[in-house]
Amino acid sequence: MPDLWTPVAELPHEAFVERVLKAIANFADATGVEKPVVEVELMDTARFVLDRIDPEPGFGMLTLYVNEPDGDSPDALIVPIGSIRRIELRTSPEERVARFGFSVPAA
Repeated sequence: MPDLWTPVAELPHEAFVERVLKAIANFADATGVEKPVVEVELMDTARFVLDRIDPEPGFGMLTLYVNEPDGDSPDALIVPIGSIRRIELRTSPEERVARFGFSVPAA
């Protein structure tokens, strides 16, 4: 079964999150925005605007914290790294940044 995925300790989930955070910080610097909008699309086509990403719980899984969840969106999701289809980065108008935006950790 090629679609069968099981969490394993060997996956470099911490390195993956560190590199994603670095890419987001580089994008923010390059575009001159303090809080870029970061949206993740999962393999099931669900999309979420993120507040932050955490490498826990590990074992091939990470936690995505949703920015301003509505009644249908969760506050956070624990997902396998392999379920991430893509991550979109964009600048946004200031009024939207007041509500949305990714919190880039201090270096």
